[in-house]
Amino acid sequence: MSGNIELLNTTLAAAKASDRAALIAYLPAGFPTVDGGIEAVKAVVAGGADIVEVGLPHSDPVLDGPVIQTADDIALRGGVRIADVMRTVREAYEATGVPILVMTYWNPIDRYGVERFTAELAEAGGAGCILPDLPVQESALWREHAEKHGLATVFVVAPSSQDARLATITAAGSGFVYAASLMGVTGTRASVGAQAQNLVERTRATTDTPVCVGLGVSNAAQAAEVAGFADGVIVGSAFVKAMLDAPDEAAGLAAVRSLAGELAEGVRKR
Repeated sequence: MSGNIELLNTTLAAAKASDRAALIAYLPAGFPTVDGGIEAVKAVVAGGADIVEVGLPHSDPVLDGPVIQTADDIALRGGVRIADVMRTVREAYEATGVPILVMTYWNPIDRYGVERFTAELAEAGGAGCILPDLPVQESALWREHAEKHGLATVFVVAPSSQDARLATITAAGSGFVYAASLMGVTGTRASVGAQAQNLVERTRATTDTPVCVGLGVSNAAQAAEVAGFADGVIVGSAFVKAMLDAPDEAAGLAAVRSLAGELAEGVRKR
């Protein structure tokens, strides 16, 4: 079975054709439970998310701040496994029909086996992977299997990335480019800043692939600001924090659905 890279491409193209940015939501698998995580994905899509990133919980998430680290720890203590991540992708995709990507560090894939991981992700209906710590120069094996199975390979660029490096990264990636709005870890910020716009402009000079911005967006005003210059707005910590702060799972689901609605309105205002 082929993965859903084409669904990802057409979803981003449809948002652009509607003169707006796509809203991309991030939620970890297995948080607060595997079933609860699947329901959370359904909730953010019901609220207005166009695309969802499902996080593969990791014990050493170098790109993630304390909010997502806390959620990952809950998921890992609950015994989440890669099979649960694949189940989350499958059930979320079947329920919503939107592109579902997995965001993961490289070590779990390396240990699991690249061919096995890509084949299972494609079979589950996944659209691709975001790989924040896989160097492009070491990615040939991954890209070979991802392409074979119809999966996008999304690399992360940062404000520190030089122009030549940006060109190398964007030439190797597919689906979209994940532009980290600042140097640092995930988390909500008071301001997203001009640094992100500059990075998007420099990245666009190297590729026609959509450029989506993450790290720091947490409310409708920030989403509208980023939507003014990016093809997609990625929100993670704000959704996870809404779940963590809720008194129970039902309240958490209501909170993330409501937040998705506010953010979806924001990306349409730009």
